[in-house]
Order: sequence, then structure tokens, then C-alpha cells
Amino acid sequence: MWVSVLGKIESEIQRPMLITWFKDTAILGKEDNNLIVGLPLPMFLNWHLEHYREPTLKAVKEIDPSIEKIVYKVDLSLRDDEMRTVDLIGMNPSKKRRKLPNKPEVKIAGGLRSKMLNPKYTLNNFVVGGSNRLAHAAAIAVAAQPGGKYNPFFIYGGVGLGKTHLLQAIGNGVLGSNPEATVLYTTSEDFTNQVIEAIKHQKMEQLRRRYRQVDTLIIDDIQFFAGKERTQEEFFHTFNTLLESGRQVIISSDRSPKDLHALPDRLKSRFERGMVADVRMPDYETRVAILNDRAKEYELFLDQKVMAFIAENVTDSVRTLEGVLMQVFAQYELEHQMPTLNSVVNILKKLSRDPSEISEEVGFEQPTQRAARLEDILESVSKYYSVPIQDMIGTSRIRNVLIPRQIAMYIGKKYLNVSLVQLGERFSNRDHSTVLHAINKIEKTVQKDPNMLREISTIEKDVGVRK
Repeated sequence: MWVSVLGKIESEIQRPMLITWFKDTAILGKEDNNLIVGLPLPMFLNWHLEHYREPTLKAVKEIDPSIEKIVYKVDLSLRDDEMRTVDLIGMNPSKKRRKLPNKPEVKIAGGLRSKMLNPKYTLNNFVVGGSNRLAHAAAIAVAAQPGGKYNPFFIYGGVGLGKTHLLQAIGNGVLGSNPEATVLYTTSEDFTNQVIEAIKHQKMEQLRRRYRQVDTLIIDDIQFFAGKERTQEEFFHTFNTLLESGRQVIISSDRSPKDLHALPDRLKSRFERGMVADVRMPDYETRVAILNDRAKEYELFLDQKVMAFIAENVTDSVRTLEGVLMQVFAQYELEHQMPTLNSVVNILKKLSRDPSEISEEVGFEQPTQRAARLEDILESVSKYYSVPIQDMIGTSRIRNVLIPRQIAMYIGKKYLNVSLVQLGERFSNRDHSTVLHAINKIEKTVQKDPNMLREISTIEKDVGVRK
């Protein structure tokens, strides 16, 4: 039955998320009209309750209409129990989908080679703000009417600010409206190499003829034409021919036409005749919007304080902004650790972006460095395993409480300058021999159980006793 349920909900959940959050889950039984679903870790509980209970119940009802409610139960023994759980990887192999081929180029009409256009780059998913609004609006107009009034279209700005996204989005937009159009996307380096090859093999006329039949020519990073006189000459004549015949030319650079001092004036003046738009680093609000948009793609639900912290501290490029978010997502997916301000601080430090050097202007409190306390450990273990602190320090012998309690004792003894007697006092005055037994048990377990080692490592990082 569980295989059938997972088969139904896989269409609503991205494959990586399905494998991450439904691995080692199982149906434990049925009581009255309730279906009991087992989860392998306490941390899964809140996530399933918030995100997956409704789609799971919907799928279950299609199979058994008598089920009225999903009840979750944490069962640590489910982890890696092949006899009781479903092989998600085997039942849900990676589906063939549209993707970029291994080679970065593709042949187009006329025998030309074009760099592949990434289908993920569209004008609809480009996050617009004051720093790029004009460039985006012009890109929409060019994609809708190539060869129209915005010809040539010149985009300039620093590295990682979205120029490549806009270039490829225009190409995708042109092909979306007219699949028969010949769109050639290349870089100044590739164009130069093709000119060199054509000269070498005496095929310059053939190259000229091919380029001048293109409907839309997109050239990235044209500043690298500097010092290449023969390339500049060939591009100048190709550029003129395309414009005169009503074909669209789109160019990007790291600086405005007037600042391309190494290029001839006749090229710069032609660039300036068309539409010139810049893209700058987005403002704070747009950076937050970009993070929210990308997080939605990853199905990653972040505290807005974390989003604000990243947006405030990453101000050099959109590419870096997305790179930090990718590391946050990797931490969440691989370590099953929900991102916190502390964990993001550690990521930024690894990238040499120390938030302590940046002013606090967003209105949230920066994490402060202080020595860890036993209460910090209890709080972190409680949050990770979804077990109340009172239960951990209490007398319950339930496995779901016992293991987190032993882990808290283990971390406390490992990093705090406290005796076994002092630890025992915090855990309902337990005898020091009981505390020692718990610590020894966890020490032995982590040597043979990589899952527990990973969980303890995550908690230690959250407490701040481990980098």
C-alpha cells in the first residue's frame, strides 16, 4: 500500500525531496479510520505535519476511502531497515527529462555552432528590481519583436548580476515565439577562435556567409575583443550586415560602450545607437525576493530572519547570493539541519564574509559568540529531536526520549567543564554511574552508526561548539 501511496504523491513532490523526506518511512498499521505512518527520525515529524500530511492523506484516500486521518509515529528502528521500508531509489529511478547535453555546443542552421541555451533562464523567472528593471523591460521587447526598435541591444554590468540570464532568456523567448528562427549564442572568445580557424583553413568567406544569415546573434562579454584587430574587423562588418537586414544583435559587456576604450570608436558608436541598459547589484529588498524565489525552487522553507541575514551580508553579486543559498540547501538536505542564523554565519565565514564586520541595519540581532552552556545543548537537542526538555531531564524511559537524553549528556561531558555528578543533578539527580553509562553507550554507538555521528555533529554545530 505504501508503494502505491508514494507512487501517487511523487508527481507533487520533487524527486530529491521525496527521497530525502520519505526514505525509511513505512505504514505501521491501521487503527479505526486512522493510518499510522512511521518516520525514522523525530526531526521528520514537524516537516511531514506541515508539508506532506495533506498530499499523503489525499493519495491514501484514493486507495482506501475509509481512511480519515494520517497519524505519524516516530520509530527509530526504521532507519535502514530494508525489510520494513521501501527502496525509494529503486522504485523511483531518475526520470529522463529535458536537459543540456554533455557537450556545451549545438549545431544550428547553416552549420554554425552555438552555445546551448539553458531552458531554466526565462524572462518570467528573472527577479526584477530597480537595479535591472530597464534591462528586463527591454529584453521583453526584444524577445517579442527581434530586429525591432531596440536593435542592437547592449547590456552591461559586473560579474554575476544576471546578464547571462537575460541574454539566454531572450534567446529562449525568440525561439518560443518562432521555433524556426536561427538564434546563435556565443562568446567573444568563441567568435575569435572561429575567426582564427577560418583564416587558418581559408574559409573566411564561408564563416561570413553563415553568420550573416543568423536571425538573432547574441555575443557575451564583448570586452574581450580588445586587442584582436582582425576579429574586430570581421565583427564590425557582420554587425552592420545583420542590422541592415533587420536581424537582431544582442551584446553584453562588463562596462558601458563609452568605457570600452580598447575597441574602435566606430564599433562603440554603433553600440550606442541602439538600446543600452545596465544591470547593477540588486537592492536589499530585491535580494530578499531573489532568495525567496530560489528557495521556492528548492522547496526550502527558510525563516525570514535567515533570509534577511543573507541578503544583508551578501552584496557583491547575485551569483554569490545564490551560491550561499545553495550551501544552505546542501546543509539542510545532507545533514537534515534546518538553517539557523548560527549555521549561516558559519557558511559566510567559510566564504570569508564575516558578518561581525557588517553593520546591523536590518533590524535583527546578530548571533553573538559566547561559551556554550548545558542549557544551550538541551535546547538544541530538544529542537533537533522534537523532544521537550522536561521529558529529557525527567524520568521517562521511552526510547524516543532516552536517546536524546543520552546524547545531551554525551555532548555536555565532551565540551563542558562539568563533572558526572553535576550532569546527573541537571537530569533529575541521576547517579553519576548512570550518566557514565549513557556517555559510554553513545561513544560506542557513534563508532559504528554514521547516522548518529551526523546527527550529533549537526547538534554540535548548532550549539557552536564545533565548526
